[in-house]
Amino acid sequence: MNTVLQHRRPHHAEPKTVSSETFSSLINLAGRQRMLSQRIILNAILATQQHEEAVGVAEQALALFEISHGELTKGNATLPGVFFPALQAIYFGEQQADKRIRAFILQARSAIAALGTKAAAAQVEELGKQATPLVNLLNQITQVYEAEAKQHAHAQQKEHRALMGNIQQIAKQAKIVSVNAQIMAARAGEAGKEFSVVAGVLTTITGELDELIVSAMKSAQR
Repeated sequence: MNTVLQHRRPHHAEPKTVSSETFSSLINLAGRQRMLSQRIILNAILATQQHEEAVGVAEQALALFEISHGELTKGNATLPGVFFPALQAIYFGEQQADKRIRAFILQARSAIAALGTKAAAAQVEELGKQATPLVNLLNQITQVYEAEAKQHAHAQQKEHRALMGNIQQIAKQAKIVSVNAQIMAARAGEAGKEFSVVAGVLTTITGELDELIVSAMKSAQR
């Protein structure tokens, strides 16, 4: 049995471990599925009209479509598979996207195999009826990835701002300590000169840290 078409429990990953780059890859891969589905159907139709290269194009598109579906649902070395509830719901819940997509793959393979026979026209016609509902389904899947990516980005920005705020508080406390140290060094006279230099360096460092924090927070808000 083709391992891509076997129904297995999807691999799950924690959403927090998925980077923005991974989300971009998932969105691009899901979006490409829409294009591939239409290429499969179009070239199957063209093949019934004696277009010589259409069969090969349809076969290549179907192979890539099948592989990509496996990567989206089961994951690979770089992609997490089905890793958040909304994705689980659309693939394996009420809409049964995984089941419908795998059924399309089998139907497309059967139609392509029938090309050149009397059964070809009828099978390709049935395949063509899947064009609109399938692309609508694939579009919904892509939108689910896009929505989760936006939520992920917002959560990252919130965590980033919170972290910067904590660092800023630490920097302020360090600045207070350095000022107090300078005062104590001044009171100590000659014996406190070396300590005064160290306190001055600490003040400079905390000032630079403040500037970096402000810059980072502004960048996160863009």
